[in-house]
Amino acid sequence: MAKSSVILSFYETLLHQSDLELLKGPYWLNDTIISFYFEYMERVKFSDAYELLFVSPEVTQCIKMVQTEEIKTFLEPLDINNKKFIFFALNDNDSPDRAGGTHWSLLVYSKPESCFYHLDSSAGSNHNVAWEFASHLMTYFSRAGSINFVDKQCVQQNNGYDCGIHVLYNTERLADCANIHGQVGSCDTLNKVNPSIKRKEILDIIKNLSKSRQS
Repeated sequence: MAKSSVILSFYETLLHQSDLELLKGPYWLNDTIISFYFEYMERVKFSDAYELLFVSPEVTQCIKMVQTEEIKTFLEPLDINNKKFIFFALNDNDSPDRAGGTHWSLLVYSKPESCFYHLDSSAGSNHNVAWEFASHLMTYFSRAGSINFVDKQCVQQNNGYDCGIHVLYNTERLADCANIHGQVGSCDTLNKVNPSIKRKEILDIIKNLSKSRQS
């Protein structure tokens, strides 16, 4: 299918009109939207929070598919050794050749707490995916000792397509908590989520960035 017109070029992310249509709902968010918002958090919202790292879904997918000794090839260029909190948007796609999948969840590695925290808005759906990915990373991250894995409670989605919105909401919430308190384990992730409002907020961010680049 041919790509629609380009709406915004934002660092490594190219957003098309077809991506914006997904945000208008009721649709599942693709890798491009998740990548954009991760990059927006890194470049704008948390630009002064140098200890936070938001790993794009594309890089996460590559890490899933490589041998443990190759993980450094993807993470060390991201200045991983100076980061304390690393956010991964995970999906259940097990193909190395294509983007996609059917469900998103969030995995956060907290170096100060020596723990992976997994937040799934459809509890249990991505547990195995998250556990396997965390296990894959543990050898790389565990040079300082053992690492725990916790399924952290979060608000549950009430449909089959808002998982990506929940990932972005939870990422923002935990990043804020990490930035202020230096940990994420006690962060409250049971506050009500309004996916429609969050979708509109992201759309407005994209439109404002697009206008500022055209002016």
